[in-house]
Amino acid sequence: MAKPVHAAIGGVEIRCLMCDNDTFREREVKLNSTGMELFNLAWANESATGLICWSCGYVHLFVNRDLQLYRLRK
Repeated sequence: MAKPVHAAIGGVEIRCLMCDNDTFREREVKLNSTGMELFNLAWANESATGLICWSCGYVHLFVNRDLQLYRLRK
């Protein structure tokens, strides 16, 4: 199972838009386009970082390269 992370962009902490939680799990998400799918080039589509809220499951997508992830320490 994925480990929880905190995230920030430019020093600003990211919180869930739905429940205000600050803990997420990270996942790479492909941003598929119809044209690329049509020509069997889906593998070449751009990727985003998906942050899935640990509490409610809402998915936030980021293509910002300045996204910083911080693993939680136990």
